[in-house]
Amino acid sequence: MSTILITGASGFIGSHLAIALADAGHRVVCAIKKSRAKNLESRFSYIPVDYTCDFDVNVWETRLEGVDVAINAVGILREQGRKTFAALHDRAPRTLFEACAATGVKVVQISALGADEQARSRYHLSKKAADDALLSSWNRSVVVQPSLVYGSGGASARLFNLLASLPIIPVPGRGDQRIQPIHIDDLTDAVVALVETDQYLGCRVPLVGPQSLTLQCYLNELRLMMGMGAGTFLHIPLLFIGAAARVSQRLGGGLMDVETWQMLQRGNTADASATRDLLGREPRPVSAFVSHWGAKELRLSALSDWLQFILRAAIAAVWLVAGVVSMGIYPVDESYALLARVGITGGLAPMALYGAAALDIAFGLGTLFLQHRKFLWIAQATLIGLYTVTITFFLPEFWLHPFGPLIKNLPILAAIWLLYEMEKHDTESGR
Repeated sequence: MSTILITGASGFIGSHLAIALADAGHRVVCAIKKSRAKNLESRFSYIPVDYTCDFDVNVWETRLEGVDVAINAVGILREQGRKTFAALHDRAPRTLFEACAATGVKVVQISALGADEQARSRYHLSKKAADDALLSSWNRSVVVQPSLVYGSGGASARLFNLLASLPIIPVPGRGDQRIQPIHIDDLTDAVVALVETDQYLGCRVPLVGPQSLTLQCYLNELRLMMGMGAGTFLHIPLLFIGAAARVSQRLGGGLMDVETWQMLQRGNTADASATRDLLGREPRPVSAFVSHWGAKELRLSALSDWLQFILRAAIAAVWLVAGVVSMGIYPVDESYALLARVGITGGLAPMALYGAAALDIAFGLGTLFLQHRKFLWIAQATLIGLYTVTITFFLPEFWLHPFGPLIKNLPILAAIWLLYEMEKHDTESGR
């Protein structure tokens, strides 16, 4: 039994590695940020780290006492605040690697396929810089270069499942970009083997699936795996994809920015022989990524992501239309007459009318663009409840209106409650 330190142990790959190594009989020490210390497993040990500022070799040497192998699984796809490629992919890992060399600790660096001489993106270049520094300075080290990784909790898996579940699936150009996805369980089994053998020390080891696929073929395989039949594809001109990536880069969000688009165009494939050797078998194909029994659950999960999007868009439309109509499209005099029956008259009437309209519009925009909406859903449900109670007491005839303006509040409240619960689950599960 070895003692394994895993940095990035709360992330997708790191968390799966911790479980796999513990199941293999190793003692696992998880290096995580304090802010992510939730629902921790008692069989692991934990130490607090912060890769944005942990650049002291002496501190890392202290953390490595009693450790046999250090696995660096920290990685980000996009920079955010202090979480930069330079800090998280290069500077902090180099400090860890220097400490490992000083204390004789073996290193397994989780890098990325594409972090090589042809690298152009900052993501790949920062990974390559740390990889090069490690292999040139410490002979008890190995660099793992996984392709696209599929598995439960993975952001890319969730995205591709969502795309594959669409009635019409958009793909860039002919959809012929090459990828070679590997299942997370195959990746972790291979890394466990690398921990337990010195065969690949000093090497870069690509970990990939059994064969390369086009992006369109991959999405079609996922769709078939979910039991949804063959996909229908919409081929988007590359010019439009490039423009959308530039807009997304400027806005700081979206599915794809300029660098991720460049990485997808370049392709993500390699020889699978090392993967076969470490696993002692063929890595599983896409058709075997999920069991027959898990296909239904996966399909429902993918569809629920679109359900969230559709519900949000519908609720945003309700608030935005209500706010815009109240601003003057609906006769203002009639709005004032209704407010008077509620007891709001004089100078308070325009304040109430336009204030409520502005609040409705703010709720609509918040529904579309806010990232964290817990309190927004609570505020919306509270306001709808307040409107419903007020109208019930002062304008009870609206309960009998043939268009049912009040009774329609019930499905809206149900949708808001559903979104609240779904997003709370996503937050708790780290999605």
